[in-house]
Amino acid sequence: MSLLTSAAPVTVTIDVDGRAVRALAGMSVAAALLDAGVAGFRRSIGGEPRGPLCGMGTCFECRVTIDGVAHRRSCLTLVADGMRVGTASARSEDAR
Repeated sequence: MSLLTSAAPVTVTIDVDGRAVRALAGMSVAAALLDAGVAGFRRSIGGEPRGPLCGMGTCFECRVTIDGVAHRRSCLTLVADGMRVGTASARSEDAR
């Protein structure tokens, strides 16, 4: 019996700004957003789009709204089936 399995990866569906996005279970929200082509996670005070910088929760550049809770660091949060994610791409106001 082989220890290797050929099971397909488990995927989940998250809602990103009203769009269904498939992501691999266990990946961060930041990785799922980047994989889906989302570049602007939030806006700076000057209105410039911002996205992940450090990837480990230190810089806070990857903040998004997750299930109605603002300012969640997407690089530290794992995707979950049915999760709702809001980014600066869908908002015109500052998402600090």
